[in-house]
Amino acid sequence: MELKGKTIGFGVTGSHCTYEEIFPEVKRLVDLGANVIPIFSSSVLTIDTRFGDAGEWAKKIVNVTGNQAITTIPEAEPLGPSKKLDVMLIAPCTASSMSRFAQANTDSPVLMAAKSTLRNDRPVVLGISTNDGLGLSMNNIARLMNTKNIYFVPFGQDAPHVKINSLVSLMRLIPETLSAALEKRQLQPVLIERWKEERPS
Repeated sequence: MELKGKTIGFGVTGSHCTYEEIFPEVKRLVDLGANVIPIFSSSVLTIDTRFGDAGEWAKKIVNVTGNQAITTIPEAEPLGPSKKLDVMLIAPCTASSMSRFAQANTDSPVLMAAKSTLRNDRPVVLGISTNDGLGLSMNNIARLMNTKNIYFVPFGQDAPHVKINSLVSLMRLIPETLSAALEKRQLQPVLIERWKEERPS
């Protein structure tokens, strides 16, 4: 994986239960020599959940990257003209964010950053986390998967016997997926038996 010197936009949306899984990947990207720019949706900063207080994970991510976070649409918009990002990652990417992204509804800093990246013919990578992936959200997954410069962190059912429609990316494959996307290719296989995979320690 050659990510040294690359500038990666790391967009985080509201799948709060997944933050513990993505956090080690932020550290891995920094350790690999990438310049990681955090970009947060409002729910990351304003909603308390059983997985952490509002803004708690955002502070941890900012501390690891050493970069100021982008938290508003006006802050994200210049990423397009400046061509600052080599690649944009959204992880976790919720069904709501996928739906709006698939419809070109740019109503959050994360989606503005993604739109700005596509404008420059550069890759956007989605690490999905949704209870509705095999339900109504499948249409948006298919649409995005068939769109130029959009790639997916390999995903599968995380709890098929309990949540039959739930799909989650295997977040420990984020660095490998980013590396492949920078070469304009999808890391394969994209469909995995997620529920059998051990979560990172």
